[in-house]
Amino acid sequence: MSDLTITVRGASTGPAAGTTAGLSSADGLDHALAEAAGGLHDSDAWAVPSRTERLRRRALWLVRRPGLVLAVLAIALALAWAVWPAAFAPNSPTVGVPADKLQGPSAQYWFGTDYLGRDLFSRVVHGSALSLKATAIAVAIALVAGSGIGLVAGFVGGVVDDVLMRVVDVLLAVPGLLLSLAVVTVLGFGTTNVAIAVGVAAVASFARVMRAEVLRVRESVFVEAAAASGVGRLTIVRRHVLPNSSGPVLVLSALEFGSAILAVSALSFLGFGAAPPAPEWGSLVSEGRSYLATSWWLTTLPGLVVVAVVLSANRVSRALDGEWSDLR
Repeated sequence: MSDLTITVRGASTGPAAGTTAGLSSADGLDHALAEAAGGLHDSDAWAVPSRTERLRRRALWLVRRPGLVLAVLAIALALAWAVWPAAFAPNSPTVGVPADKLQGPSAQYWFGTDYLGRDLFSRVVHGSALSLKATAIAVAIALVAGSGIGLVAGFVGGVVDDVLMRVVDVLLAVPGLLLSLAVVTVLGFGTTNVAIAVGVAAVASFARVMRAEVLRVRESVFVEAAAASGVGRLTIVRRHVLPNSSGPVLVLSALEFGSAILAVSALSFLGFGAAPPAPEWGSLVSEGRSYLATSWWLTTLPGLVVVAVVLSANRVSRALDGEWSDLR
């Protein structure tokens, strides 16, 4: 209303205004109302987009990122292999036809056959269940244990922070694969033991990221206000600190998913995974080493599957880290 009053007074007072512009107070009022109406029309740009508009923006965002779409499809396919392997590979992964051994890729055997005549594509598809199961267990262990350590260290601080971070520094000083080998040597062979070993090796990374986020959130105004209001420390952690610190950690879990696949496959390649004839991605690559000169598909095709899934996981994590904010 102040702008409207100024406009009316400027149009109705002073001799110069009446002689040069020839505007009456009614003209000034009409002019002010017109400007106000124009401002209301301009404010439409700030209106909340409709559901159709949001869907259009998301579709356009995906069209501009074909690599991300392919990455999501590759991960979805690998997960479908793990859940319903028989729907994609009807042949047995453990029983072969000796007469068809070491045949190259064809319409009958998409990935060829191994030295026992087993369908390599079926072994890759059925092996995804064990490999992805171990990867999921490893990431879950690292996420829960690492986030817990980082949360306690960052929120409590003091001596507790110093002690926990020194333990994390020791874990970071040891190469991840070497630490996994040490742990799996103590635990023994098997897919679950491999997953635990890989998860323990990744705990330090999650602890560092969570601690940094907790230190940032702990100094926020809303956390200090909650503490001043008499809210308990556990309630503050549960309602304020943890929800506002978990975003980067979840993005890291997507990135570590790809790294965990490599680590699980490496340990399986070295023979620490499931016992034969159970197929795993790493063991399939290892079995084909003796035939690399004559049967290249035994190592190349399972290796390409591992590479595709790892790169897809990294692409999705990169999208979650920064690109997803374009939609919000």
